[in-house]
Amino acid sequence: MTRRLAPGARLVLATHNPGKLREIAALLAPHGVDVVSAGDLGLPEPDETAPDFAGNARLKALAAAAASGLPALADDSGFSAAALGGAPGVVSARWAGETKDFAAAMARVQHEIGDSADRRAWFTCALCLAWPDGETATFLGRAEGSVVWPPRGAHGFGYDPIFLPAGGSRTYGEIPADEKHAISHRARAFAQLLAACFA
Repeated sequence: MTRRLAPGARLVLATHNPGKLREIAALLAPHGVDVVSAGDLGLPEPDETAPDFAGNARLKALAAAAASGLPALADDSGFSAAALGGAPGVVSARWAGETKDFAAAMARVQHEIGDSADRRAWFTCALCLAWPDGETATFLGRAEGSVVWPPRGAHGFGYDPIFLPAGGSRTYGEIPADEKHAISHRARAFAQLLAACFA
C-alpha cells in the first residue's frame, strides 16, 4: 500500500519553474498540506539524466527529499509532436535554452513540423512523491490534442499557446488556470496521486 500524507504535513515541491510551482500549489491548496518550494529552500536542481519523464521526476523528488528531510513532490512534463517523432518530449525545457525562451521553442516546433499534415500533439506529466528514506510513488497523466500556429493566448506557460486540447476550441494558453486544472495532463496525474497518497 502506498504511504499517505497526513493533513498538515510539510511537502517540498521539487521545482524551480514558477509556472509549475503555481499550478501544483493550486492543485494542492484544498488538501491541507504545507507547501514549500525547492527554490525557497535553496536546494540545488539535479541534472535530469533519465531517458523518460518518470525517471526525471524520480531523480528530482529523491534529491529534494534527501536534501530537505521532508517528503518531496516532483513533476517532469513536456510537449510532444507526432510529426517530430515525439520531440521535444523529455527535452522540452532544453529547447527553450538557458534563457527559457519558449517563443523560440514554439517557433522551432512549427519550423520542424513544416508542412506536415500531421498536427497531433500531446502533453505528458509524471509526478513522483518521494520520502527521505527513498520510498517513491509515481503517477503518469497525458493530454491529447494538436499543434496550432501562430501561438494563441497569454495564460499558462511553456508550450501552452500552441497546444489545442482534443475536442476544444481554445489553446491551453487561452483558457483560465481553473479550467486547465480540470483537463490537463498534470491534473490527470494529480488525480491519481491524490487518490493514492492523500489521507
